[in-house]
Amino acid sequence: MADSSSTPAPAPPTEEVANLHLDEVTGERISKTELKKRQKQRQKEAAKAEKAAAAPPKPSSKPKNAAGEEEKELNPNQYYEIRTRHINELLKNPETNPYPHKFEVTYDDSKFFEEFSHLKAGETDETKELRLAGRIFSKRASGNKLIFYDITTSADTVSIGTKIQVVCQAQLVKEGGPSFEKQHENIRRGDVIGIIGHAGRTNPKTRAAEGSEGGTVSIFASEIVLLSPCLHMLPSVKFPFADPEQRARMRYLDMLWNDRTREVLWQRSRMVRYIRDFFHERRFIEVETPMMHAIAGGATALPFITHHNDLDIDMYMRVAPELFLKKMIVGQFGKVFELGKNFRNEGVDLTHNPEFTSCEFYWAYADCYDVMKLTEELVSGLVKDLTGSYKTKFTTQHGEVYDVNWEAPWRRVEMIPELENATGEKFPPFEELHTDATNEFLRKVCKKMNVECTPPLTNARMIDKLTGEFIESTCVNPTFILEHPQMMSPLAKYHRSKKGLCERFEAFVCKKEICNAYTELNNPFDQRLRFEEQARQKDQGDDEAQLVDESFLNALEYGLPPTGGWGLGIDRLAMFITNNYAIREVLAFPFLREEKNQSSKEKFAAELVDIQPLPVEGIRK
Repeated sequence: MADSSSTPAPAPPTEEVANLHLDEVTGERISKTELKKRQKQRQKEAAKAEKAAAAPPKPSSKPKNAAGEEEKELNPNQYYEIRTRHINELLKNPETNPYPHKFEVTYDDSKFFEEFSHLKAGETDETKELRLAGRIFSKRASGNKLIFYDITTSADTVSIGTKIQVVCQAQLVKEGGPSFEKQHENIRRGDVIGIIGHAGRTNPKTRAAEGSEGGTVSIFASEIVLLSPCLHMLPSVKFPFADPEQRARMRYLDMLWNDRTREVLWQRSRMVRYIRDFFHERRFIEVETPMMHAIAGGATALPFITHHNDLDIDMYMRVAPELFLKKMIVGQFGKVFELGKNFRNEGVDLTHNPEFTSCEFYWAYADCYDVMKLTEELVSGLVKDLTGSYKTKFTTQHGEVYDVNWEAPWRRVEMIPELENATGEKFPPFEELHTDATNEFLRKVCKKMNVECTPPLTNARMIDKLTGEFIESTCVNPTFILEHPQMMSPLAKYHRSKKGLCERFEAFVCKKEICNAYTELNNPFDQRLRFEEQARQKDQGDDEAQLVDESFLNALEYGLPPTGGWGLGIDRLAMFITNNYAIREVLAFPFLREEKNQSSKEKFAAELVDIQPLPVEGIRK
């Protein structure tokens, strides 16, 4: 830092400053003549750069390589333009159509290495013709008569795809079929190909000389068929694909390129299948309930609003299926569950997506304690089935690693007694937790503990905030937080022995909620009072509070049996099991904010080759 005692520089004469002009590029103030000179030079440089960008790439003096190595010198835009024009030329000839209607795959690629790993170096098994398909991730050539492809097959319920080497030799081409050159001249990295051939193991001379078995179990192809060309250059070390925002926006490329992405979604699918099978085996019936509701109910959340044009009414995208599922219990269904989407008008962050998947079940003649045991059985069994162990690791966004033990029994914590221990304050009696006096008490406790709660400062919101700060933060291993105050749980049944509390639990893992359950309130008189209390909270400014649902109240009047109900967030659970701290990683296509700078997007393939739209059929009157 300059010495504050140094003599300040003299200010320039006012007249001289007035004659200077601002150069917006450099921030300098210069003469008008100098500014014009600079602007003219910049215009020349911009025109030169634009001309260079539009010019086609200079032809290479090197001879063409069978593997297309010369194309590595191109940038992605150049590659895309050249490849698009080339494929368009192929389309003009029916004999070179790069988009055939079908290719018959008859071999299960997941069994390839198990079936043929016994082959020794140089051995082949020509007794069985293999027909399979996959995408090329690497193409290598050794001269003009030998080409190697590294392909990956598609994911299915057995695997995320199999990586297989394909060996193509000119001498293996069958008589009467396409020539070796014609089969391979139009194939590039990223293309989807069909392969016909037989299994074998390569026989590298260097390894054979050393006396080792060596070699790679491969498919020796007699024919390669182009099934769908990739017009774009696949990512590489020179042009990587690792930016999280780009990965989310081009999710198809992320799945294609990153095995980890495909594996996470594959594990999620296995998880959903396990949950379905678990409930089916226990005689639960899977049902479907409406996605659009006249009243947003079933959970304390802000809904999305849509409009029904024909009826001219606003409707709400469902925040939870709970009320409909309980109506089904009234309707003589003893065990029901639903796996489906819910929509909550919340912020988008690491653990929240406005559209998310949940599983809810309702079990007649059970209570929350039965449900608690079933939760332990389901989730711990699921983790063991997917990972082979009850113990997993979870890494937070800050790099902190949690060792999580999912094995039952899980820890149990009573909410109010635990808050008393954490704050050092004796809470009012349970039956007074909803009063104005308790509101003043909670405000003082929040101030004492430096806990900020966003308005409106209702009793429910402040207790929930304190719970988040002092109880949820201790729940790394699966933990049940029990016995919430009644005003926090408008649909839960009052506690059978502790007035003011209800029979409810929430399960937390890695400090985040994964499920919520309770003994369902089946008393229509009490339920009406709870709804009215929620309506009062809404009047106080709580947009997430529920409204009075007369249809549900009417159903209760027909008699809801004693019932245990439960809801689990599929996305959250998938995050913890697959070790992903961001919810977008476990969603096939996560919600994204509007993309900026859309005007700078490259042209579509049809635009590049000037494909004209088909004529529109006229409508006769």
